[in-house]
Amino acid sequence: MTYTQAQEYLLSLPDAVLDYPFGPDVAVFKVRNKMFATLVETDGEPYSNLKCDPQEALMLRDLFPEIAPGYHMNKKHWNTVQLNGELPRGEIERMMDNSYTLVVKRLPKKIRQSLEIHYGAQAIYR
Repeated sequence: MTYTQAQEYLLSLPDAVLDYPFGPDVAVFKVRNKMFATLVETDGEPYSNLKCDPQEALMLRDLFPEIAPGYHMNKKHWNTVQLNGELPRGEIERMMDNSYTLVVKRLPKKIRQSLEIHYGAQAIYR
């Protein structure tokens, strides 16, 4: 998955917005002002920080050498994923969806309900 493909996919998630609070080199993806992913390119290779269930995060790190504890993030809840073409695109998209869903589930009930009404629960909780 390329940087552009990752950016397009992350922005396709319901109500996702792109922000640059850490400077022009770190793309931050948010839903209702809560970060669910980052995207950077280092030496021509894209990386994404994605939120993850702590147990799943450990399992993914054991299974895939392209997944490491979240760089500059809470390593219990975030993974850094190399988007170098080694991981299947479907697995990357699944991790992006999970990151988004984890953040949405922590939003206040009123905001979650608003998203569900506007986009449908299936689109929100992939």
